[in-house]
Amino acid sequence: MIVRARTIVTMNGAPIVDGAVAMTDARIVDVGTFDEVRARNPGEVVDLGEQILLPGLINAHCHLDYTSLRGKIARSRSFTDWIRAINDEKAALSNEDYFASINAGFIEAKRFGTTAIANLTAFPELIAELKAPIRTRWFAEMIDVRQPERATEIVDRAVDSLRTVEYGGLAPHAPYTASANLYRYADEVAREENFLLTTHLAESSEEMQMFLDGGGALGNFLTGIGRDMLDLNGATPTERILSYCNCDEHWLLVHLNELKTSDFDLLAGLKDKPHVVHCPRSHKYFGHSRFPFKELRELGFSISLGTDSLASNSDLSLFAEMRAMKESEPALSAEEVLGMVTINSAHALGFADKLGQIRPDFVADLIAIPHNDLSKDFFSEIVAFEKPVSWMMIEGEVASPITD
Repeated sequence: MIVRARTIVTMNGAPIVDGAVAMTDARIVDVGTFDEVRARNPGEVVDLGEQILLPGLINAHCHLDYTSLRGKIARSRSFTDWIRAINDEKAALSNEDYFASINAGFIEAKRFGTTAIANLTAFPELIAELKAPIRTRWFAEMIDVRQPERATEIVDRAVDSLRTVEYGGLAPHAPYTASANLYRYADEVAREENFLLTTHLAESSEEMQMFLDGGGALGNFLTGIGRDMLDLNGATPTERILSYCNCDEHWLLVHLNELKTSDFDLLAGLKDKPHVVHCPRSHKYFGHSRFPFKELRELGFSISLGTDSLASNSDLSLFAEMRAMKESEPALSAEEVLGMVTINSAHALGFADKLGQIRPDFVADLIAIPHNDLSKDFFSEIVAFEKPVSWMMIEGEVASPITD
């Protein structure tokens, strides 16, 4: 099959005007101008007309469990109050509710051009019953705050659930809800099982206060549910994670909003750097401290974007995340921002050799959007796009319908 479009944004060189992509089965075999590709490749031609063809978008951090919570939790100045509220909402949900929520989330993410996703689920036992319509890196989210003596058991059960999927990962929730033993054991087991790892880290000022002095709203809340604060010694969350985990390229560190000078010094010293994931609209929802994008990039970190969950966001559109990122970092080019949901996120999720670019031997995960304004640069037009995508291909197959 050959797919022709007005412009192809490959993320592997300059955009191609009047371009085409040839594919065999699920793999791309040729990319170039339409005349060039047509001359080299026989077969059916699908002409998308005045469209921009680009790689499918990749969401580096999402909680589809909570799709059903859209609009149900009012904004609060307190991150701890939000935790209380989401716990109350979750208490009323059944396994069937979570199953429906995850499936609805997949449909919405796909509608907005997402063809691969990192999904954290607090219920990994449901994974075997779910058929993901897009490529999914499943992360089993683990918490042992009430039962730290069960850390090993919790990790082992998560691993058993992940053996049913092609792309697995372990997700100790956060240093305030997961013990050092859980982190250490998860780090060890993930390498044996060829899993990736992710965690929420240094997300809020309340988390930082708890680690520095054991108090504040978050510290008081966790003390009330039985968390033993004896492990706190004045170290920051980042210092603690780096002291008992080998945070390298197998890790995705999500948020990193609250970093001290000592944290930056430690991060600078990492030889094989973990990936960093930022969720711009969720960040804005909570009113967190400024995300230190420039500092992290100067230290050599690759930064990807995610939507987080609909308990702190309005939809699962990565186009909207790109616009929010561009708004917060206006010096960034639209091409750089698009790279955060294609090339960077493909690297973060272990798909660097198959996704995030349109190039030979990569998987044919493609999306198209209308080419409305020829006076704009193509990258800015992509970032400005606000609607569901008009055409999608997943592993060489046209996905239809994409708006169901």
